[in-house]
Formats: sequence, structure tokens, C-alpha cells
Amino acid sequence: MTAHPWLASYPEGIDWHHMIDAKPVHTLLDATAARFPEHTAIDFLGKSYSYSQLHRCMSHLTCGFRKHGIGKGSRIALLMPNCPQYVMSYFAALKAGATVVNINPLYSANEVAHLLQDAECDTVVVLALATCYPKLKPLIEKGAIKKVIVGQLQDTMPPLKRFLFPLLKRKDICPLPAEDKVHVHFCHLLRMHKEQEEECEPPVIDPENDIAVLQYTGGTTGIPKGAMLTHASLYANTQQILVWAKDLEPGKQRTLGVLPLFHVFAMMTVLHIGVALGATMILHPRFNLKSVLKDTSRKKPTILPGVPTMFAAIADAPDISRYDLTSLKLCISGGAPLPADVRRRFEKNTRAHLVEGYGLTEASPVVCANPFFGKQKDGSIGLPLPQTEIAIEDPEKPEHFLPQGERGELCVRGPQVMKGYWRRPYETDDVMIKEGWLRTGDIAYMDEEGYVFIVDRRKEMIISGGYNIYPRTIEEVLYKHPAVREAAVIGIPHPKWGQVPQAYIALAEGKSVTQQELHHYLRERLAAFEIPKEFIFRKDLPKTLIGKIDKKVLQPKEDDHV
Repeated sequence: MTAHPWLASYPEGIDWHHMIDAKPVHTLLDATAARFPEHTAIDFLGKSYSYSQLHRCMSHLTCGFRKHGIGKGSRIALLMPNCPQYVMSYFAALKAGATVVNINPLYSANEVAHLLQDAECDTVVVLALATCYPKLKPLIEKGAIKKVIVGQLQDTMPPLKRFLFPLLKRKDICPLPAEDKVHVHFCHLLRMHKEQEEECEPPVIDPENDIAVLQYTGGTTGIPKGAMLTHASLYANTQQILVWAKDLEPGKQRTLGVLPLFHVFAMMTVLHIGVALGATMILHPRFNLKSVLKDTSRKKPTILPGVPTMFAAIADAPDISRYDLTSLKLCISGGAPLPADVRRRFEKNTRAHLVEGYGLTEASPVVCANPFFGKQKDGSIGLPLPQTEIAIEDPEKPEHFLPQGERGELCVRGPQVMKGYWRRPYETDDVMIKEGWLRTGDIAYMDEEGYVFIVDRRKEMIISGGYNIYPRTIEEVLYKHPAVREAAVIGIPHPKWGQVPQAYIALAEGKSVTQQELHHYLRERLAAFEIPKEFIFRKDLPKTLIGKIDKKVLQPKEDDHV
């Protein structure tokens, strides 16, 4: 493969060789608070925090963390939905020298316990919500957690909502536990005096070696592993995206944050990029279509990171014409392949610009993106970000790279790549190969202009009678059918062929299609061996919390019909 073939296609004014600094992550907030102190940093359900207020909260919490023994070598878990407390805790923990461990609040109690145990967390910051705090009780009773810092969601709401929330959402909250040797109230840490701050000077951070975030991922094997993301790797990825987004003027952006911040995609594109740009982060605890449309119309966000199912829901909203979405300048799709038809429908119905990017937890996470304001190709994840290299590994010859245009496993090298998996040297050696290259687990190729195309996940590839079948290829065709709203293809066992593809379909509102009609439709567009043997129709397809279609739980049910 020609060295860096993507350079000829690089957008004008962007230098792939741009120098990338290595700094502690919390300095992003330091810099923006100094530059835009009075700009609104967070808008949460109508209550606002300026960057100077957010910076002051970070400083108070840092002092509070330090006074409770949280510093270098500590691992502090954040167990909460999108809220101001998450943002404050994230930057304060990093400034204190601790490592953040993000935990999905919708995980079961057993899953939460496993991650806390694996990461050896000293402290958990949690909200007194029914989906969060009760999952910690068994661990607290066993003495497995040293410190629990508990906050209340209503503390960061406007006065009226703060009063009404406990009354209207009684089932969603739980009592605030009394302070004791284990429990500390979040609001008390925020009341630390300035004199106390001077007594707890934060430690010196080594960006290249100190782990900022331990981000758990299934990676390429499905087994939860903690990707060790250093301050340098996260700061580097922030800079890479800022260079790529050179046309977004700092201090004049508003980011709609509906993706969960505990997920690495939102952590980077909403939190890091939002703070670095001095943007107002309009935070939602979860994705709700009507709330998103209303807030877009009223609060005028300019940036919207999301996943394909989210953009499809917006594009297909039956009352979309009632809302003014013209403020949106840039919408970034990640987390799952973006069907070309979804992009076209979204851009047509909103007049916003939607681009597809690509990343993985092990790369902090963004690796490639279509130019934000330049040439993009349907089905492509775009070009490598500055200082990022891409190579295609031969699946039959490990550590041997293929010529441009051939398909193989996508490998990436750059300053955003993780340090390795937490206490899993064998798994680390399996993905971190020669000279700093990271195997992604995705099958891809690079075209003549340097644009990268993901064919499929290596673990999702279906081998049927010796033929390689890529679910994404089938899904792309299905999404073009006017009756199909959502589609997912998986491989199921077959006694003769080993595996055959099976499709799950959610129909567009008011539309219908038969299995025979879909067979005929695909016969004209796919090879015979690629056509699913069954089409299973469901009202909706299962989603992960960030809105990706969850193929792991797609299994036939008794009430499925074909």
C-alpha cells in the first residue's frame, strides 16, 4: 500500500502532520474557563452553569476528593446519567490524579459489581436514583466500597423542577442515605472553601503514562475489558478532532448531548470537544425524540453527535415540519454503520449536514471521519484523522499488510491508541501488534482516494458454504426499501451450509411488505447466497443504551412471524 494515500484527498487547510500535544485532560477546562469565563457551559433542563462556575465546582470537588484520600492510584467510578454532576466529577477526578471508570447505570447489579471489582475502584460517585444507588447496597454491606459520594439529580434543576421532581418522579428516585464513614453527600464537597483548596494542591500528572479513563469494552472478543486511556491519548484525540473541525468557531457552538457521557463516543464528542470549543452543552439524561426536537427548535444547538437509529428517528418524525432545526450545522454519526438512505432522509428533512465517522474504545475513540465540510462518500467512514495511520492486515497472514484496495482487518496507529487492557496482558498482545499497530476487529478496505470502507465486524462475518457474507452489505440494501425502517442481519446455524443470514425488520409507519416481496427485492440486488433465508418482523429492534441495534439479543421468539 502506498504510504499515506489519503493525503491527496485531505481537506484544504487541514494538515495531517499537525503537531499533537500531550497534556492532562482537565487542562481543557482550565483553558476554556480562562478564555470564555461567562459563556454558558451546561444547560441542564433549563438550569445553566457558566464556564467559570463549572471550573470552580471542579476545583472544590478536587479538593474534596483529595481530602477523602482520592488521588494518584485511585480509581473512581461514575454511575449516573447525563447531568452536571457527571461533568464536574469527571474533570475533578482527573485533576485529583485519579482514574475515571465509567459505568452504565442501566447495568444489572451483578454487572456493576463485576466492573467495580475488576477495576478495583476505591470510590463511586452516584445519584440517588432507583436505577443507580440500590445496585451498590450489597457491595456497601460487604465493605467492598470504601467511599460512596451520593448526589441528587434535582439539586441541579431550576427551582420549580427541583420542587416537582420528587413528587412527579417518585418511582425514579430513592432516599438519600445519611452521611457516615462510607457515604458523603455530593453537595457538601461542592461547599469546600477556597482556603481549603490551597491545602490540597493536586498532584503532577504524567500525560503519557497516567491513566485518565478505564473504559470498559467488549472489544473484538465480547469479554468486558478495561481499555487504559491515558491523558495523552484522550487529549490527542481531542486535538485531532478540533483540527478536523477547523470551521467550527470556538465560543459560538452549542452541542446537544443526548448520547450518554459514560460511553466513549459521547465522552469525546460531547464532553471533550464541547469544553474545548467553549460550547454550551445542552444535556439530556436520555434520548427522547420529542424532547430533542423541542430543544433543537428552542435552544438552537449547532452540533449533534448521535447514532444512526437516532438520526433515523429524527428524519422520520411525523411532525418534523413543526420544528425549526436550521440551527444544526454539523451532525456526527458514529457507534454503528450509517446507512446511506438514513443520511439522505435526515439531510433532506432537516437540511442539516450529517457525516459518518468511525472509532473504537481502544482508540479514545475516533480514528476516521468524512470531512466535516468537504467530500464524503456513502458507506465510507472517511479519511484517517491527523497523525493517524491506517493499514489493512491479511487475515491469513498475521502482521502482513495488504495492498490498497484489498480487504482485510483494519489496523490503526496514532497518538490516540490505548496503553493496553487493564491487567490483561494476553488480550493486549492479541490486539496490539508490531510497531504500535492496533487491530480493530473490523474488515475493511481503502479505495484509490484513501477513503476507508468498513465491510463488517470480523466476528459478525457469516461464513456460509465457504462464502464470506457481510451483514452490513445486506443491511444497506434493506434500508433502501421504502417499507423498512430498521434492519439487522445475523448468522444462524445451518446443518448444510454452516451458517446462513437471517434478517430482522422493523417496518416504517403505515408501510407493509411480505417476505416474498423482500426476497424478490434482494434477488435483483444481491448474490443468491447473501439473501437471508428468513425475515423476522418486529415492531422495534432492540437497542443498546446509546441507540445502536443490539445484535447480541436478536434471537427468534415464539411470537415472531416470517
